[in-house]
Amino acid sequence: MVLYNSLTRKMQEFIPQQKNHVSIYVCGITPYDTTHLGHAFTYVWFDVLVRYLTFKGYKVTYTQNVTDIDDDILKRAKEENKDWRQLGDFWTRRFLLDMATLNVLLPTHYVKATDAIGLMIDIIKVLLKNSSAYVREGNVYYDILRFKDYGKLSRFTNSQMLILFKERGGNLNDPLKKHPLDFVLWQRSNSGEPSWESPWSFGRPGWHIECSALIHKYLGNQIDIHGGGRDLIYPHNESEIAQSECFTNKKPFVKYWMHTSMVLFQGEKMAKSLRNLVMISDLRKKFSVNAIRFVLLSHHYREPWEFEEKELYEAEAFLSRLKNGEDYPLEISKFLDLMDDDLQANLVVKNLRSGKVMKILGFMQ
Repeated sequence: MVLYNSLTRKMQEFIPQQKNHVSIYVCGITPYDTTHLGHAFTYVWFDVLVRYLTFKGYKVTYTQNVTDIDDDILKRAKEENKDWRQLGDFWTRRFLLDMATLNVLLPTHYVKATDAIGLMIDIIKVLLKNSSAYVREGNVYYDILRFKDYGKLSRFTNSQMLILFKERGGNLNDPLKKHPLDFVLWQRSNSGEPSWESPWSFGRPGWHIECSALIHKYLGNQIDIHGGGRDLIYPHNESEIAQSECFTNKKPFVKYWMHTSMVLFQGEKMAKSLRNLVMISDLRKKFSVNAIRFVLLSHHYREPWEFEEKELYEAEAFLSRLKNGEDYPLEISKFLDLMDDDLQANLVVKNLRSGKVMKILGFMQ
């Protein structure tokens, strides 16, 4: 089996650290809004990866987080005059319901960021001790100049990083930072905001540290596969690598990085900020689970694509013909060849005839 590794930018033979066990971590949602097709594209594809590895005889331990404390959640909770915990719990339940509706299996561990605050503090202490981080007025920052490989995943220039850092919520003008691209590990909370006690201030963790903590807690110092959307490569995944490898002194932190591409709608990336979302709950009013899953899998996970509703009608018609008895079985050997070549389920579904293959790919029976 070969997979495309976003770190090396090459196809590589998949050889897990342990002979019969695969550890996987996929970055989860920030629950302040509902599930759109872009979310579904990522999580359905990683669901297929888990199902296929299980079919091949591996035991898979799959961890996914939910970022239940975040500036966006606090902002939305204030706008709606709701408790931030209740807001996060509501949208987390909605997300899990949408995933269950799409027949996406629950991860082995599905955990909230706030369940690991103590571990995050312990990791930050180590980063301070080895001079990878510094404290300024109750905030703790990671010093990117202390990690010579910072940028090895994204391969972005400093100028590119500056643009993306700002676009994705970073504060380039924070006067407390040594370098504009240094990122927050711990931030002092403002009056009235949720906070936890730490040696530096009553505050809350930065965004990136939660994934390092949860990986360390549930999967160990080194893992086989780390996944997520391509838009997470920088700054999120890049920063994970730096803090994790400085914390454990184990390299590589991740053996294979896998990233799903973007889903477009109306000519732009589907995103909450752009409000050009196609909601799973809305699609389910008109189309079957199998049709939605079929369309998602008909586009390779590394292929950017633009959603058009006509694909769902075509998928319904195709699946209806299968139900009505057309049967040209896709040989299992051909199925294995395609899936072992960087998960070409997109080619499998276009030749789909076998009930066994449909089951492996997670279609409802």
